[in-house]
Amino acid sequence: MSEDWMTVLREHRDSQGNGPTAKKIGYSATVVSQVLSGNYKGDLKAIQKAVEGGLMDMTVNCPVIGELPRNVCLLYQRREFAATNHVRVQLSRSCPTCPNRRGAA
Repeated sequence: MSEDWMTVLREHRDSQGNGPTAKKIGYSATVVSQVLSGNYKGDLKAIQKAVEGGLMDMTVNCPVIGELPRNVCLLYQRREFAATNHVRVQLSRSCPTCPNRRGAA
């Protein structure tokens, strides 16, 4: 996809507002505002992946779940471990070495 993720984020925010845009990518409205104003101190690569999944329909192939949007992959990675949930157990084993993990090149 040739469109720049920051442009897509800005256009979506301009047409839908901070709140709906934030909800679509799984972050807060404050984060959206900070990213677009150039003041965000967090992981911009993670925001990029969230925008690509939530607003640009890009997907990843999860070794546990299969194909899913990039932003949903990030949401799974942020969830706490739960020994009572077999999917989270499998994700806790697969995510640390997955090429889709947050922080991977």
